[in-house]
Amino acid sequence: MADHAPTVRPAREADAAAIAEIYAPYVLETVISFETEPPAAEMVARMSAHPAHPWLVAERQGRTVGYAYAAPHAARPAYRWSVNVSVYLDRAHHRAGLGGRLYRTLFSLLRRQGFHSAFAGIALPNAASVGLHEALGFEPIGVYRNVGFKLGRWVDVGYWGLELAPPRTPPEEPVGFGEL
Repeated sequence: MADHAPTVRPAREADAAAIAEIYAPYVLETVISFETEPPAAEMVARMSAHPAHPWLVAERQGRTVGYAYAAPHAARPAYRWSVNVSVYLDRAHHRAGLGGRLYRTLFSLLRRQGFHSAFAGIALPNAASVGLHEALGFEPIGVYRNVGFKLGRWVDVGYWGLELAPPRTPPEEPVGFGEL
């Protein structure tokens, strides 16, 4: 049987359960997420909380195997050209290029929307995530030392930034994901 390459598409409400299932092990078994309870019941609300910001899924043979999304960087209006981004993969799909593919698709959409900067927080140490982000052009910004306590230890979080597009003065307003 041929191995079919995953397709990347916009996430739908019907994808929420699969997204929550992918995310749950990161919550329960790692410090990658600082959540302590998987948010299965609220995933639909999270996906629709900021409709101007894309959520994408990777699908292989009808099964969701990864997702990536953008969210507002901060609530104040002057931050509206900046986003926070995350990518999560089903464990069976690590180190196969899928995280990069999801991110590249997401960044292309964000550029078309008019966003300027993307930021990612990475619980440290996490060489795979740091490697992925830096391979895609992210640069380290700084580290919050001992910012979270999970699984019996204090955890640092590093922040990386990516300039999606050169700054324009004045900037054009970002357009919503549904307006592309």
